[in-house]
Amino acid sequence: MASIKRRDNKGRILNIGESQMGDGRYRFQYTDGRGKRHALYSWRLVETDKMAVGKRLDRSLREKIRQVQRDLDDGLCIADGNKLTLNDLFQRYMAGKCELKQSTRTNYFYMYRHCVEEELGKRKIASIKYSDVKTYYDYLIRDRGMKPNSVELINTILHPVFTMAMRDGYIRTNPTDGVVGEIKKSHCWEKPKRHALTMEEQSAFIQYISHSSRFQHWLPLFTVFLGTGCRVGELIGLRWQDCDFKNRSISINHNMTYRQQENGKCIMRVTTPKTSAGIRTIPMLEEVRLALLKEKQQQLLRGGWEDTEIDGYHGFIFTNRNGYVHNPVTINKAIKSIYTAYNREEQEAAARENRMPQYIRHFSAHNLRHTFCTRFCENETNIKVIQVIMGHSDISTTMNIYAEVTENRKKQSFENLEGKIKIS
Repeated sequence: MASIKRRDNKGRILNIGESQMGDGRYRFQYTDGRGKRHALYSWRLVETDKMAVGKRLDRSLREKIRQVQRDLDDGLCIADGNKLTLNDLFQRYMAGKCELKQSTRTNYFYMYRHCVEEELGKRKIASIKYSDVKTYYDYLIRDRGMKPNSVELINTILHPVFTMAMRDGYIRTNPTDGVVGEIKKSHCWEKPKRHALTMEEQSAFIQYISHSSRFQHWLPLFTVFLGTGCRVGELIGLRWQDCDFKNRSISINHNMTYRQQENGKCIMRVTTPKTSAGIRTIPMLEEVRLALLKEKQQQLLRGGWEDTEIDGYHGFIFTNRNGYVHNPVTINKAIKSIYTAYNREEQEAAARENRMPQYIRHFSAHNLRHTFCTRFCENETNIKVIQVIMGHSDISTTMNIYAEVTENRKKQSFENLEGKIKIS
């Protein structure tokens, strides 16, 4: 005997798994690839059905069934993605990132909790679309005044979380793909290009410090900065045992970080360089050797070697009047104070001498590293040597600076050629 077909209250035959409930809603029950039971609901069976009065517009049951069937065919578990939030997936992702440095892990958690957790983080992972992410990044820039670099860092954190969700079958596509590129276009966003000090600026900066009773104590630190191209964390973490005065070399084997912790407090930590390229030996220029010896003499005058210990490291070279290592914020404040004082005096001198003032542009500690690299590129043609000394893991970073120096040299060469060849 033929089986009796199930029908809805309009007499339409329902497919296997479909049913109509007492309140008029349609339901479809199915089992996913993991053996879990799920159900879909809608007030409409097909797209052409009218929406029940007072009910929120929703897709019809059979539209939902087609989507689920497509997901099942592709091995996706969207139903689970509709239960898990972005916060759930972030915690799962970070639990598996055992290789992250503690400083990086702390920074990721701090940025996530302050920028994502309470808003986008509470959304179900399967409900977050490309437009949601773009709108959220726009909001962070426009309404919360976040800098582009910070938004890019947030995207760096979120992108692999969504990638993991894709691989686990919770979502079909990664909603962060291409978002940063679109944000850059819509906000005319360009990362500020770091500039090297010109020879005139570099000379003025060093000369001003050396003749200033107020700033003279900073001279050894900035001389070593400009003579090694160290990162600021490498410089403030430098120890006397890292300096080989006999063979005139400096070993770079660790890095000092100044990071905000989850409780909001900033502390100093010693870590290994992010990449193996960061571990290197830098030859000691004579000016650098003399600057280090001068700093050693100053430490002896202050009462002997400093005994500050951070994560088992001690014997730090550059310390403040309290015997503690400098932090990057303090160094950048010192730089600003120095060039501001210089520019003020230069303006007064130029007015007295009836000439245009030659100011030092705004710069930070990282510009000193960039300045060293630029001077190095101006005097060295072996790109690989420059890469090794700078500790660049990617040679394209070295190439970009070298290409910029070469372009400037080309222009200078043509300026010197002006009027010296008969061309008209």
